[in-house]
Order: sequence, then structure tokens, then C-alpha cells
Amino acid sequence: MSVAGIVVTHGPHPDLERCLAALAPQVDELVVVANLPLDLELPPGARLLENDRPAGFAANVNSGVAETKSDFVVIANPDTEPARDAVAILTDFASGAPRRGIVGPQLRYPDGRWQPSRRRFPTVTGTLIRRTPLRYLAHPFERQPGHYLLDERPDQPVQADWMLAAFLFLRRQLLDELEGFDEHFRLYGEDIEFCYRAAKAGWERWYVPAAVVTHRYAAEIDRRLLTRRTLWHWRGIARFVRKHPERLRAL
Repeated sequence: MSVAGIVVTHGPHPDLERCLAALAPQVDELVVVANLPLDLELPPGARLLENDRPAGFAANVNSGVAETKSDFVVIANPDTEPARDAVAILTDFASGAPRRGIVGPQLRYPDGRWQPSRRRFPTVTGTLIRRTPLRYLAHPFERQPGHYLLDERPDQPVQADWMLAAFLFLRRQLLDELEGFDEHFRLYGEDIEFCYRAAKAGWERWYVPAAVVTHRYAAEIDRRLLTRRTLWHWRGIARFVRKHPERLRAL
């Protein structure tokens, strides 16, 4: 089974070359989508797509996918660094059953600490606590261990609601069937919505901890509440609810 790698970057990134050096030997195709002009020496065989003007993350992923033909696609943030066998492990697992559409690795911080990347689909109450000033009183990571699955650290593959799009392994058949990510999402929420549509269509989402990826995870919207990114996040939440109003019953 062939694998394509898609890396979306918003201009120069201090970790990008490290990401590409780790990912390139593990994939059959590699495309870098530059949301802003980029002067970069690419690994041999890699291709660079430069936007005429900035687009959202979902649109950039879709444009990168359209440039490839492999059976599977890895989407990777520039601040990720997969272990040497990470893609092979994900490929082997996804190939084991035809409905394994989305597979995510174990993410770790640069110091080796485990990073919670497997999540439950959001609820109304949980979202209000995480994305309003209530976060300073309720402390989501302490009060919502069920959402972040903080008490679960499986050492074998387990199914998931959704996983962070920092590094995701996707079956092309799934991408074709769902027509890619929803490009109306600017940033944040597109990974949740994509996994939710996949679930509704009967595709499996799996977390495979044997595949390890280092992720520096800036988490800007977790550190500062009132920013442009917060607005993008709320717009993403609003679109998710408009598309899937049944989630309003998940209090």
C-alpha cells in the first residue's frame, strides 16, 4: 500500500525541516502546502504548493490530497516528528481491515511526556467550559478527564471518537467518499467534524499507541482566550452545530 504525506505550513516554521526529514523516508509521495510564500530546500522528490493567498487548514489539506494518488494519506503539522517506524505501523494496522478509515498515533511532547490526542466528541457543557472564561474557574484538564480521556493510556489499538489532526493517517477511499475536509472551517474543528462524518458513514477511527510522533503543540487557544484564533474556534463550533444539530442533545 502506498502512502502520501501532506504537510501544511503557514510560512516559515522552525520545526519544518525536522518534520520533513523524518517524514520523507516513510512515504511514497510528499507534498508541502505553503499557505504563505516559503523559501525551503525540499527533500528529493517532494513537491511544493504555494497559495496565491492564504486559505484555511481544511482547504490546504484538500489541495494537497488532490495532488497525490497513494492509497493512504498522512496529514502532518510542521511541529511533528514521526518515529522512524511510525508510518509503517499505521499502514500495517489500517491495511488490516477495509473500514479502518482514520488512524492516529500516540503523540508525545518533546520531553517524552504523553500527550492526550484521543478525545470524545464535544458536548455543549464541556465546550462552554473550555472556550469561555469559565475555563479559569473550572480548569478543563482537571474537571473533564472524560473528554480528554486522561485516565486511559492504552498500550494496544483502541477505537476513538476523534483525534487531533496534528498527525493523522487517512484512507483515500474515505477522503473520496466524504469529499475531504469541510473547507468552510478556517482553523479548529475541522478534524472533529471530519471524524464525526466518518463515524456517521460507518468508518472506524483508531488510536494506535505503538506508532509514536513527537508534537510540540503550541496550544495557543488554551493559553490565551481572546484572540483571533478563539474567534476561528467559535466559528468552527457554530458550523459544526449547524451541520450536526443533533449534537445539541449531548449536554
